[in-house]
Amino acid sequence: MRTILLYLSYDGRNFCGWQSQRKINEERTVQGELEKALLKVHKTKVLCQGSGRTDSGVHARRQAVSFDSPLRSIPVEKYPMALNAFLPIDIRVQSAHLMPSGFSARFNATSRSYRYFLSTSQSPSAFSMPYSWALYRKPNILLLNAMASLLHGEMDCASFASSGDKSLSTKRYIYTASFFMEDEMLVFEISANAFLWKMIRSLVGSLIDFEKRYGDNAVEEFQKLIDLKDRKKAGQTAPPQGLFMWDVSFEGERVHP
Repeated sequence: MRTILLYLSYDGRNFCGWQSQRKINEERTVQGELEKALLKVHKTKVLCQGSGRTDSGVHARRQAVSFDSPLRSIPVEKYPMALNAFLPIDIRVQSAHLMPSGFSARFNATSRSYRYFLSTSQSPSAFSMPYSWALYRKPNILLLNAMASLLHGEMDCASFASSGDKSLSTKRYIYTASFFMEDEMLVFEISANAFLWKMIRSLVGSLIDFEKRYGDNAVEEFQKLIDLKDRKKAGQTAPPQGLFMWDVSFEGERVHP
């Protein structure tokens, strides 16, 4: 048995998220499609594990996935070609790597990075609409970054947790959070040990809402929101199409808040 790590990208528009539903009439998921391809390659059922569970409509530039393969006849470097032959075009395996036995893309990941794209153009391109949130205005990036600077270290993220989140703890360790411009696109990048369900979309929606609503008092009000630990006081949940799982790291020590 070999443990293999895959890196893959996918366009999340036509998926009901990453995680397989395990139902008779299950919705189309990334994990479900990948396991179908693994079945065709291995001629036996093979389960895989992702480093994160993206929601319906969310994309991935670099998702990490691990599985145990009973085959030794396929060289590891051939797995991308073998799997892509059976995968739909909105999922692509980019690389494959042999890992030590017991390795898990979920439990060995030390950090996960996401980017959220917001179009600031008055006339967004048709090609950007499926992959960004169209604001039709240019927010104050200095004010947004002043609020984002409050997101660091171990903190209770209850104000940004969806009511359906089943995590035992709402504490997470945030490494970095900031905004930057790429042409007409405003990008929010955040890296943490892990995230609560819909946490990033809630953060983005709150940051944009507070910048517009409170102006010069936004930083103070955003700190109050963090301290309140009350999702009802936060802003809207940003739409899913602007969110990308950007990268996964297995370097360094895993933090358990």
